[in-house]
Amino acid sequence: MTDVLRTVLTDLAAEGDRLDALVADLDEAGWRTPTPAAGWDVATQVGHLSWTDEVATLAARAGTPEGKAAWDEVVIAAIGDPDGFVDASALEIGRDPDLLDRWRQGRKALATALAEVPTGEKLPWFGPPMSPTSMATARFMETWAHGLDVHDALGVEPEDSTRIRHVAHLGVRTRNFAFATRGLAVPGEEFRIDLAAPDGDVWSWGPEDAAQTVTGSAGDFCRLVTQRVHRGDTDLVAVGPDADRWLDIAQAFAGPPGEGRAAR
Repeated sequence: MTDVLRTVLTDLAAEGDRLDALVADLDEAGWRTPTPAAGWDVATQVGHLSWTDEVATLAARAGTPEGKAAWDEVVIAAIGDPDGFVDASALEIGRDPDLLDRWRQGRKALATALAEVPTGEKLPWFGPPMSPTSMATARFMETWAHGLDVHDALGVEPEDSTRIRHVAHLGVRTRNFAFATRGLAVPGEEFRIDLAAPDGDVWSWGPEDAAQTVTGSAGDFCRLVTQRVHRGDTDLVAVGPDADRWLDIAQAFAGPPGEGRAAR
């Protein structure tokens, strides 16, 4: 296991523990509290995380004949219902009376499986194959983003930590994908991105002399690229037409463009 993967797994565990502490004592009514995602209550949000952790674990173990067979079953099911598969899985697991224990066990299993992937190997996924570090980063992003929805539903203000740098990095790395998935021309030049971190540091990407720039708080940028906030409700500032367009379409997740969030 590389040092980078070890760091991401440590932060993923901490983010999962934070959300776990928020929901651990909920009664049935609490679990059924609606979240900002239409049709998803708190249990559905956690059910989605649980399902994705379990499927990612299968992907990490797809290098064995037994693991490949289990992974292939998931892919076949997804092909059979490409538009509704994710929602249906989240809703189903969200009704599991042992949801919390299932999610806890799944988080541990995923960390173990990713740590055991041989160096240089990639995991199959619903898009391009992913390294264990990329998978762990994606799982962190989703845990944090869906955690925001749960915080919102329960009326608890989340405190950003420096762990969100993983989300910011993913948001920057997926710039070209955000353009391409909408059929737009990918910018031919790099942007300079400077984000104010929760601890007062500045996180930067891109050349210092770039003509197009994005500046603002890391928390707002991470919420934007996970589509948890409307651009108009952030402090982000873009200079340059392509950078400005990017903030309208940014997404750090695979798949088709999401609907985003309405302005407050």
